[in-house]
Amino acid sequence: MPDVNTPPATAHTMLSWFDDLLAWLPQSPLAPWAQHLPQQLQQILVDKQHGDVPRWLDALESLPAIDSVQADLTANDIALSSPSLSAQQAQQVEQGLRGLMPWRKGPFRFFDTHIDTEWRSDWKWQRVQPHIAPLKGRLVLDVGCGSGYHLWRMLGEGAQRVIGVDPSRLFLMQFQAYKKYLQTQQAEVPAHLLPLRMEDVPAKLKGFDTVFSMGVLYHRKSPIEHLQELKDALRPGGELVLETLVIDGPLGHCLMPEDRYAMMRNVWFIPSVETLLLWCRRVGLSNARLVDLNQTSLEEQRQTDWMRFNSLADFLDPNNPKLTAEGYPAPLRAVIVANA
Repeated sequence: MPDVNTPPATAHTMLSWFDDLLAWLPQSPLAPWAQHLPQQLQQILVDKQHGDVPRWLDALESLPAIDSVQADLTANDIALSSPSLSAQQAQQVEQGLRGLMPWRKGPFRFFDTHIDTEWRSDWKWQRVQPHIAPLKGRLVLDVGCGSGYHLWRMLGEGAQRVIGVDPSRLFLMQFQAYKKYLQTQQAEVPAHLLPLRMEDVPAKLKGFDTVFSMGVLYHRKSPIEHLQELKDALRPGGELVLETLVIDGPLGHCLMPEDRYAMMRNVWFIPSVETLLLWCRRVGLSNARLVDLNQTSLEEQRQTDWMRFNSLADFLDPNNPKLTAEGYPAPLRAVIVANA
């Protein structure tokens, strides 16, 4: 039965966001998923309660219709523009988007409104993109995709279709805000954010050309199982792009926090680079290599007017930014590229 707090019209609206994906799936390399996805979406969007959904949908619906929308998916802020935008519409856009705060991954530009997100996700993309196989024509999965910033960058690189999975309903709303304006340009936009976890993706699909997992591995109680899931989602020869926390240390070295890491409770294992590469080899990934190593800076993750809660500066030792508040090494992030 539908959630009593979610009117049937609301549930129907959210389910309709996936009509084009559901129509495409049965004849696609992901055909086995077509049998399960409708029920998964029904359970998540209709049967499960979430008290903020009506408020977020109101914010989404308040975004005005705008003519002659143009999008630049190659720009760092993936900018939307329109020569017909009025001052009233610009004000309505900002008010609607502020109803979807906090914005954590970006940046975005919705016409005259620049969303300065907590994370400069464009910086991560600039570190990752030069080292991966060209995305043109590829079927792509982005695990833990947040509000979908990188999905749009992948589509801007020419991907045939991009699918993101992230369980946050707020991220779904933020993604749909952007997609709403792209759909004024074309009948179908081949980018989809599913409010699911990687565990909800059918096992051993072996259908994606490229799979991204960025900022997920350290949140998994079993990182080896996560790597196996990622590998099994790829077609033979497909590419895995893995971005995760690491620590300095030799082969076999791994940090398991006593309780929190950088104020996060759900951090389980932070390996050394050599240990992480070994994990990749053990699950059968080939040609696993480190392509980037980067210390997260206070300029890349910080509090902004669009994300007013605590951020990285609050999670580090105030007397030594090379340590977390708990005394562990401060966040160091690696990008690993490998093949199935």
